[in-house]
This record gives sequence, structure tokens and C-alpha cells, in this order.
Amino acid sequence: MKSKFIFAERFFLEDTVTGPGFLEINNGKFGGFTKNKPNHPAEIIDYQGSWIAPGLVDTHIHGFNGHDVMDNDFEGMNLISEGLLSCGVTSFLPTTLTSSTESLNKVVEMIGANYNNVQGAKIKGIFLEGPFFTEKHKGAQNTKYFGDPSIDKLKKWQELSNQSIKKIAIAPERKGVAEFVEYAVKEGIVVALAHSEATYEEAKQAVDKGASIFVHTYNGMSPLHHREPGMVGAAMNLKNVFAEIICDGHHVHPIAASILMNIRSRKETVMVTDCMMAGGMPEGHYQLGEFPVEVKDGAARLESGGLAGSILQLKDAVKNVVKWGIATPAEAIYMASTGPAKSVQIDGECGKIAVGYAADFIVLNPELDLTATYLDGICRYQA
Repeated sequence: MKSKFIFAERFFLEDTVTGPGFLEINNGKFGGFTKNKPNHPAEIIDYQGSWIAPGLVDTHIHGFNGHDVMDNDFEGMNLISEGLLSCGVTSFLPTTLTSSTESLNKVVEMIGANYNNVQGAKIKGIFLEGPFFTEKHKGAQNTKYFGDPSIDKLKKWQELSNQSIKKIAIAPERKGVAEFVEYAVKEGIVVALAHSEATYEEAKQAVDKGASIFVHTYNGMSPLHHREPGMVGAAMNLKNVFAEIICDGHHVHPIAASILMNIRSRKETVMVTDCMMAGGMPEGHYQLGEFPVEVKDGAARLESGGLAGSILQLKDAVKNVVKWGIATPAEAIYMASTGPAKSVQIDGECGKIAVGYAADFIVLNPELDLTATYLDGICRYQA
């Protein structure tokens, strides 16, 4: 297959923003970038006035388009994957909820068996959010299934899923955390910290053993207090960790998001959606795991009034942080593509425009509205 070139005004490449120019696509992979028009005959796709950015990477997402990962249904998983192309997402980690061991066994087995069969955004691994949490900051996680981290359960899930567990979240104050974190990291599974009342010291001990992500920072964790910095203080202050954040305007105030980005850096702040099945759907009544949820005024809430995931689309998180004046377009795109990929160690295969990578990219206008999503060099979504 001969090369084709994408012409556009601006390109968000691996280490730089450049343009106008021409980006080569060769057999579904990125080739080189040049400012000069190719001097041999080639197809040129003209996106004059537009911006080209890497496909977005959502490393924490429970559902979309009326389907939930916990439905344990491949057709639903495929519809989530296809729907995510309209959000600018080209790679994602289907995310489970705290549930019974039997239920989690079935879900990870289904995903592992169908890993490469989805037709839209690519599944890059599973994120097990729970079940090893504590009660005070439970969020929309079911306390009935909480317990201490179990290496045996993790081994079983890895086996059932064809070794596709990429990330697991735990509360650092539970028993057996040190051994569990060491085991998981040795197996190439990224350990995240979440839904926890841990002290700063407890969080630090988990990080010292290899935990490296704080899940939806500020939400579901012990707050920053001047005499006990808690999980939020740990997310801000510890070295060599990533801090997730949900930038929908409901979960975290823009100023709090800005403070985190300023302290943690925009290279180590990861934008996620934590989107549930109501993403892409009208307002109304839905389920998140075993809990009924009402979606109203842009937020998903439990009957108690607490937030229950989000209906955020990652392309909108990018727009939001720029609109709030807390990130440049380049920083916003990085926090939704390269940063998330780095956080779960898949940046060797996605999250950037670089020679040899799959040509998964998005087309934006200068207002950061998504106009097209490409997968393997083929346009799969057009606004």
C-alpha cells in the first residue's frame, strides 16, 4: 500500500508542536513529518486550518452508550469501543467495579478472550478498580465485596484474562499491601491507590513498594489536612507517581485541578473520565454496577447524592482545562494521550504521533472540537 500524507495547520508530535506540514501514513503506521510537500505522487488528505493530535487514551472508563464493562457482554464491550471513537479515544482500559470474585472472574475472562476483537478504540488491558478498598471513601463501590488484597485472586484474574490485567487499584491501609504491591509490580501490573482513608505515611509505604498512580485525585480519598496530609498530600508530594483527575467541572473545582497540575506537573497529571454507561446517552436513570444512578445537569449521582462516576468524554476534558485557563492545548492533549499511556506503561505502542506507531490520531479545529478520529490510518469517525 502506498503512502498517503495528512496536511494540516498544526501537529502535536511526540516532543514538539509544529506545522503547517505533511505527516506520512504508511500501511496504517505513522511515517515521518515534513514541512515540504512530498515531491513524488502521493495521496494528500487536506485538513487545512485543522490540528492533528494523537488519539486519546482513557485508562479509567466503566462504560459508554448504555453499556457497562460489568455487563459481561462482548457485544456491549464492542459498542463501548466503537462509541469511544466519537470521544477522540483510540485506546482504553475497560474498568471493572468492586463485585463478587465470581463476577470479576467472568468479566476478566470475557475481556481476555475478546481482547483483539473489538472494532473501535483498542483495548490495551484491564483496569481492576477494587475490590480491595475501605469504607469511608467508598464512592460508588459496593462495600459488601471489600477485602484485603489477595495475591491468589490476582493470579487467578491474570490467568483467566490471558495476562491482560494492566492496572489494579487498592486502598493502601489494608492488610498485606506491601507484599501485594511487590508481587503485582513484578508481574508488570501497575498498582494504583484509591477509595481510601490512608494516612500520608501509609500511602508513601505503598508507593515505596512500587504503587505509582493515585486514582481520580481528590475524589474517594483522605483529604489534605495541615496536620495529616493524607492521600491528597501524597498524590501531590511523592516522587515518580501519576495523579489521575476527572476534569468535568463536577468532580474537582478548576482551581483545585490547577493546584494539582502545578505541583504534580502536567507531565504527571493524567486526565481520565471514569465514565459510566450513561456517557453519550440522554439524562435519566441508569445503573452503575448494583447501584441505581440518576443523570441530571451533566452529573451522575447515587440516590445518596454522591457522584457515581461521570458522563465525561475525554475530548471534553481537553477542551475544559484549556477553557478554564489551566493548561495550554499541547498540555491538555498530553494529559489525555501520552501521559495516560505512560502511567500504565503502554506508551511504547500508543499515545503519541511517532514513526512506527499505529496511525491512531484525531483531527481538531482550533477551538478543540473533534472533527475526525482515525484508527490505523483510516477515518473511523467524522463529526
